[in-house]
Amino acid sequence: MRNISQDSIQKVTLRTEDVEQVTADGTNATIAATAFDVDRDVTFAATTCEGKILIWKTAGARLLPPEESSFCFCGSYITPDPRIASLRVLAEASRLVLVARSGDIVVWELGDSGDFNSDADVVGSVETGILAASWSPDDAFIALATGTYDNVILMNSTFDVLSEVPLETSEFGEDAPINVGWGSKDTQFHGSVGRSHLKSQEKTNRQQERADDDGLPRITWRGDAAYFAVSTRSSGNPSPRVIRVYSHEGRLQSTSEPVPGLEASVAWRPNGSLIASTQIDVRSGPQGTFRNGNHYVVFFERNGLRHGEFSLRRPLTSNESLYRIRDLLWSPDSAILAVWIEHTNGDTLQLWTSSNYHWKVLLKVIYPQKACRFTSVAWHPEHSWKLVLTTYSQLIVRTFAWDTCAGASDTGCVGVVDGDHVLLTPFRTQNVPPPMSSYQLPVRAQHTVGDTSASFLRRTPSYISLSPSNDILGALWGDGHIVVWSLHTRMGPGTGKVMEPVLLWTKDLGDEDGHWRQVQVSILDADGDERNLQVVVLGTTKQRFDLVSVHEIRLSHTEEQLHIVETHRTAELPGKDGRLISSLESSSSFWQSRKGEIFRVDSQGEAPLCDFPEFCFSGVNLTARGRQLFVGLSSSGKLYCTTEGSKPVELAINGNSFTVASGFVVFTTSTHEVHFAPVVTLVDHLTNQSGAEDDPCKLNQAATDTWQRRRVERGSRIVTVVPSTMSLVLQMPRGNLETINPRPLVMEAVKDDLDAGRWQKAFMACRKHRISLSIVVEHNEEAFMAGVSQFVEQIQQVDYINLFLTNIGRSELPAKTISNVCDAIRLELQTKDLSKYVNSILTAYVVKTPPDYEAGLTLLLHLRDLQPEQVEDAVKYIIFLVDANKLFDTALGMYDFSLVLLVAQYAQKDPREYLPFLRELTALPSHYQRFRIDDYLQRYEKALRNLHLAGPTYFQEALDYIERHQLYEAGLEIWKATEQYRVVLGAYGSWLFDRRDYKQAALVFIEASDLRKAMVAHERALEWQELFQLSTKGVVPEEEVKEIAYRIAGELLSKKRYSEAARVFIDYAGDIRQAVIVLVQGNEISEARRIVSLHGPPELLQEVIMPGALDVKAQLTEDLNEMREQLRKQLTRLRELRLKKVQEPDSFYGTEQANMHNIDVMTDFSMAPTAFTRYTVAPTTTSKASKRSSKTKRKMERKVGSGRKGTVDEEEYILKSVTKLVARCSVVQADVKKVLPPLLHFSELHRSEACIAQQEMESFEKELRDSIEEIWRSPSTTENSAPDSWSNRMLAKEKQQLMDPRERVPKPVVEGGDWGIKLLRTKTSVPLTVGLPGCQ
Repeated sequence: MRNISQDSIQKVTLRTEDVEQVTADGTNATIAATAFDVDRDVTFAATTCEGKILIWKTAGARLLPPEESSFCFCGSYITPDPRIASLRVLAEASRLVLVARSGDIVVWELGDSGDFNSDADVVGSVETGILAASWSPDDAFIALATGTYDNVILMNSTFDVLSEVPLETSEFGEDAPINVGWGSKDTQFHGSVGRSHLKSQEKTNRQQERADDDGLPRITWRGDAAYFAVSTRSSGNPSPRVIRVYSHEGRLQSTSEPVPGLEASVAWRPNGSLIASTQIDVRSGPQGTFRNGNHYVVFFERNGLRHGEFSLRRPLTSNESLYRIRDLLWSPDSAILAVWIEHTNGDTLQLWTSSNYHWKVLLKVIYPQKACRFTSVAWHPEHSWKLVLTTYSQLIVRTFAWDTCAGASDTGCVGVVDGDHVLLTPFRTQNVPPPMSSYQLPVRAQHTVGDTSASFLRRTPSYISLSPSNDILGALWGDGHIVVWSLHTRMGPGTGKVMEPVLLWTKDLGDEDGHWRQVQVSILDADGDERNLQVVVLGTTKQRFDLVSVHEIRLSHTEEQLHIVETHRTAELPGKDGRLISSLESSSSFWQSRKGEIFRVDSQGEAPLCDFPEFCFSGVNLTARGRQLFVGLSSSGKLYCTTEGSKPVELAINGNSFTVASGFVVFTTSTHEVHFAPVVTLVDHLTNQSGAEDDPCKLNQAATDTWQRRRVERGSRIVTVVPSTMSLVLQMPRGNLETINPRPLVMEAVKDDLDAGRWQKAFMACRKHRISLSIVVEHNEEAFMAGVSQFVEQIQQVDYINLFLTNIGRSELPAKTISNVCDAIRLELQTKDLSKYVNSILTAYVVKTPPDYEAGLTLLLHLRDLQPEQVEDAVKYIIFLVDANKLFDTALGMYDFSLVLLVAQYAQKDPREYLPFLRELTALPSHYQRFRIDDYLQRYEKALRNLHLAGPTYFQEALDYIERHQLYEAGLEIWKATEQYRVVLGAYGSWLFDRRDYKQAALVFIEASDLRKAMVAHERALEWQELFQLSTKGVVPEEEVKEIAYRIAGELLSKKRYSEAARVFIDYAGDIRQAVIVLVQGNEISEARRIVSLHGPPELLQEVIMPGALDVKAQLTEDLNEMREQLRKQLTRLRELRLKKVQEPDSFYGTEQANMHNIDVMTDFSMAPTAFTRYTVAPTTTSKASKRSSKTKRKMERKVGSGRKGTVDEEEYILKSVTKLVARCSVVQADVKKVLPPLLHFSELHRSEACIAQQEMESFEKELRDSIEEIWRSPSTTENSAPDSWSNRMLAKEKQQLMDPRERVPKPVVEGGDWGIKLLRTKTSVPLTVGLPGCQ
């Protein structure tokens, strides 16, 4: 659904005076060949003149500058036959190679600027002459067709002959097929004619040849340079054309099948799929063979078999007129086939492309002057859309681009040029895949409006355009002819024509020297019964600057062909080869220069409004938030947007198509995604950006991540967007169409409908496109609640209302919102018609949060009284919505047995299951009956209340029920202020005591006045203060209190609560000695001395405290020695590990494929140990087939970080152990600080022990600090973690092994400070063991 549009045209003229400076007569110089130096951006041209071949050059980037309008002479070569067979630049060798028809191969060395560094050097010559020459695409080989001997010579780039084979041979080639006759014409049924006509046909075919065939061979290479094909005439008489395929080694591979009327031109598609040639249609009849003048492009496969064809659609002319196919040329990307045609009135170049196996002509390039010829035609080797043509004295470079002609969004009309027809399809009503279309508009016929010649209407238009509204089509020809139609597209379904075009206006701008390349049509707003048609045409003036011609025609509203008034104005633009920007809303026209600057067409001399960073061939303008927004797509795939007074923003770097519709910039990318960028967001960003950078600003990644996107088929491009049908039409690379309904477009249409109160349309759109119907409420809850009556009025159908309520109930809306919506709709339905909407009302009860089943069943009872004939359907419906057992239980919980029987009957429950139970219930008293029902429904609290109401005779059963279902709190509330309250409290306390919740049990027992049990509970909870407080109330005797004191003191001592145990011994057991012993064990020596001095006896100081202090010091010394030994062992192991990490990294880390972590099933084959063995230290190298569960995976992850010896996690494990050692050192330091003061004053022995303890502690702290500094010496680096999955976690774990463990384990800090006793530092220090040397 794309057209070819001309991007730019550039011309360089070979002036006669320049030629006369080189040769005597410059009038006979003719440009015959071109060559491209892509590295230097230089184009070479060869001219023939009086036995000389002259070589000229011009820079590609400087074509047609003001100061240079001709070529620069490079060199010449004198030859008796100046005809040229090939001209080629060898990029790698920096050479220009000329192959002359005389047989000479001439080489020039090229300099950095493209000038010749040497004279012409003849590196070889073929005496018989060279009829054709062709270089391979990679410049590695050259194939030559010689003259007299008709040989094919294959050379390399240094002109060494690789092979030489004859052109004509009777052999088919190495790929000769094996034919067994199946499917051939000989084995088929031919009716009464028989097989005799086959022989006559073959005889006729052998006699076909073209009289105008020049007899020269043609050579063409495949894109990968693996094969080349040669088209030659046979040596017999007659001599038909044959195509032979050779390998790059010069071996014949295949020969084409006989084709009558086959012509000389041949071109191999670069992608290698087809070999193209041409054929004139030859028919045999009673009078002999004749030609009907039709020409075809025929295709061959590499094996020589035919593979399709298409007609060139030759116009109806006399057979005597010249019409010859000069050459075929494929574009480098294989998308376009150029057909060079010679005819009587001049040369024509047709550009053909295929879509869905249909070939269509998109553009015709006609020589601007009559009866003049092209001398050469070539595609640029690197720029797929640049076509280089030469005439006798000019080099013309035409650049093309793909363009989609999409029109009004309300019809979705798209136009495609196909020769002298425009194929139109309105995608709102029809989706017709190419090559078909809804309507074919001919442009070759003579029209009656205006004075228009039919000659230009027979040609293919160079550009077509559709208006953004009203479906106005404009067609433009390069010589300035314009035709405008009103399509009158049918908007709805019907049986008539999809459109009825009416010719509105024609014009001939009549500038033969100018070139017109773009037209835009639009309908401007007008008052009354008139409409204003605006036609803007872009062309190039004689001075080669862009010119805009604006025509405004006022049309009658009743008779469109009646022109009331016509105005015309022109404006010259500040540049050339610019582009008009399509405007979707504004009546103004905008023009973009080649630098990307955007100007308003109507205002001359003003500064540009804004600019793109580079030229964007496709551009769109629209108005958003009162500002002009411009969106453009460059040839490099970058998509930009900009607005007045702001710098451009880059939306994508890999875009391939875009459009603007429904408030979105919709674009596709080369990663096969379609993105939807909100226009409002873009305008806000452009308005608020700082604009400090010179480069294009990029949107915040967080903003682009919020854009919705979806995957599309590979290579998809946007054709159009139809907002009314919420559809996006995409075209696949092979040509077929796909229409999708993206969620952003659907949501935008739905929101517009909701804002306008079109509830039914929004509902149907959501239903069709499977969008949650909760959006109807979420979009504007207040508006919906206010318009519930209109919503019900528009929807009406019960099934649709049920569907809506069900979706609301299952949505993620807040529970309150769901309930409000359901209640509002239910009330409205009850008001309108209860009998009609009974199912919807039941649905509203069921789906609300929480469901109100009882209200629904109550409605059934009410309906049974009013309309009993509808009860059956209503019951069946609610059973359909809700599980029958749940409804049965709900009805039973309402204590209405008639309702229970109604539900059970229609739920088809077995009466044997529920009738005995119901009979049993009916025989019970009322409250006990309800107790049984609530107990059956597991409503235990309600059952307990009914059991309480049944009377005091059921209290014991109630107590058992409380204990069975743990309803203690409910029981306390029910029996509060009754005689049974303490009984319930006692049961509650016993239950808490059994659960070992002794604190709560003690409080409950106290509340129940059971102090004995409360004391037991306090004792178990070690709450000794509360325990002994209760003992003072005379609950237990004094002897038992002392026993309790010894018992609870022992429990406190086991919990290392030394101070509390000592207090119990002193206050309640009266055992001072035992209290002092406990305090000394807990390193509370100062407190023990205070107790002895206060309570005596003094001998406890000598007997208990002083020996105990030495024991505490000895224990601390033992702890320090243990920590010192652990530290030194770990330091030694760290040295070994780090040395091995440096010297043997492979054996330390191991190697494995991280992506194999996700493989759950392993084979039974033996295999070498992997690096995973390094993590697990697996003892075996074989594995049984197994499937890892999630539990096994978690276990494996724990194993990876276990830190066992020999694993890569051992170093990290040691670092964590050192961190824990620092925390333990802080605890020991506090204990040493507490024991030093008592040791200082006891005796000289104790003083010396205190000095030793302080020195040992300080020495270990210093050794620990030095070790920590040494271990965490290397700087750390950071690295991103992997996503959260099992395989990625294992991959991250593997990466972490390659990181230094010091990066993962934070460096600990040894607490310092002056904690020691300064008096001890004056004493002689005890020598200590020297620490280990530092780690490397």
